[in-house]
Amino acid sequence: MKVAIGGPLKLAFRPWVEGLENIPADGPAILASNHLSFSDSFFLPAVLHRKVTFIAKAEYFTTPGMKGRLTAAFFKGAGQLPVDRSGARGAGEAAIKSGIEVLERGELFGIYPEGTRSPDGRLYRGKPGGLARVALATGAPVIPVAMIDTEKIQPPGQVMPKLMRPGIRIGRPLDFTRYQGMEHDRFVLRAVTDEVMYEIMKLSGQEYVDMYATAMKRQLTEAARAEKEAEKAAKAALARAEKEQADKLKAAMEQTGRERDGRPSGP
Repeated sequence: MKVAIGGPLKLAFRPWVEGLENIPADGPAILASNHLSFSDSFFLPAVLHRKVTFIAKAEYFTTPGMKGRLTAAFFKGAGQLPVDRSGARGAGEAAIKSGIEVLERGELFGIYPEGTRSPDGRLYRGKPGGLARVALATGAPVIPVAMIDTEKIQPPGQVMPKLMRPGIRIGRPLDFTRYQGMEHDRFVLRAVTDEVMYEIMKLSGQEYVDMYATAMKRQLTEAARAEKEAEKAAKAALARAEKEQADKLKAAMEQTGRERDGRPSGP
């Protein structure tokens, strides 16, 4: 990752970084970042000397064929961990277990508390399960990270990135050892998560939205679907109106023709 992608990435995009001194030289730590773009998982590891392990769905590692093998090799090289999303509690429990294992090895574990990319560049409510439970189970410090302008480089759905400088701000480590042993208390999990999200908000300067990004994405999808259906209904109504008008015009012309044909001829 650092040799094949990190070097060229830094050369091409020249990302600026603040707060590198907050990353410990060794030992476990959790990097909790906002999530604006698919490229976040490349820019952050590229500017750090240490390896960062993220999690990725297991399908990236098990797809058959040449493309599947190349994809699996890439994600392994980029420090991604396969997570099986099947089972009773799915990806959540798998991600927590994977994160704990990474930290117990004394490594850096990267996580996006929002759970998914922001649909509009704003910062959304953090999900309390993964981040807080991993932090309290391991006692590892949580380091807030803010990605800046990566959504402008590669918006969702855009394949080719735009050449511009992204930014990365790394905050001071947060210590939650005072809550250790309370990882099953939902109020504690919420408090830990909210504290981390507040620090990310201060670093990023994003507008905060007190709802989950997944819920906003559903709203946007439903709104787009409703707009499309409304547009389709409007076109259908217009087509019906045009047809009715054409039918009336045709009927009027036929009536005029009948009246002309039935009119007595002149003297």
